[in-house]
This record gives sequence, structure tokens and C-alpha cells, in this order.
Amino acid sequence: MEVDEITGAIVTAAIQIHKDIGSGLFESVYEILLARALYRRGFRVDRQRAVDFVYDGIAFEQGFRIDLLVEDRVIVELKSMDRVAPVHSKQVLTYLRLMNLPVGLLLNFGAETMLEGVKRVINDRPR
Repeated sequence: MEVDEITGAIVTAAIQIHKDIGSGLFESVYEILLARALYRRGFRVDRQRAVDFVYDGIAFEQGFRIDLLVEDRVIVELKSMDRVAPVHSKQVLTYLRLMNLPVGLLLNFGAETMLEGVKRVINDRPR
């Protein structure tokens, strides 16, 4: 399956969840609901996946956690706030670079509409 198909399915599921229950809940609730919706659509989904990495000869075990990793190809970072800050997109980009993945999604369930809460982040420096 292509990355665009995966991200499309993720966004579609997020929009439906947002329409059904709205905003204002904890990120962890949206994480569970989105993971379940994607799993039901046949996707492999890891929640709170710990990621190890090495930098400058130093190994970081469980250096960070990804909210959702879909099909081992797309990182999904979830937020539930009025508006996300630029640092949140940078966080996703750093995760993408450390994992050598092409695309991530920053989804803010606190936005007025889910379409306003979707930010696609591209790794412009693949290894």
C-alpha cells in the first residue's frame, strides 16, 4: 500500500471520529479510537511505540515514543489543543528523520474542524 493511501485512510478515520464525538477529550482517548478505527480497516497499528536511536555514538534506549505508527511507514502524532505550535511539526519531523521515514501526520483533535487540524509533515532528508 502506498503512503498516500495510508495517510488518506488515517485522515478519513480522524475526520469521522471528530465528527462523531467532537473535541475536548484527552489525546489518549483519540489515540485509542483512531488506532481501533484503523485496525478495523485492516491496518497494522502500533500505539506508544518506543523508539531507540543512536547519535554520536550514544545509544538512547526508548529515546522517544510515537503515538501511532501505521504500517511501519507513517508516524501519527496526536494533539488535543486549541492550536498546535510550530514545535509540534518539528517534533514529527525529528521523529521521521531518526526513523528514516518519509511522512508523518500531526492531528489536532482540538481544532474547530478536523480538516483544520491536519498537518502533513515530510522528511526532506531521507538517508
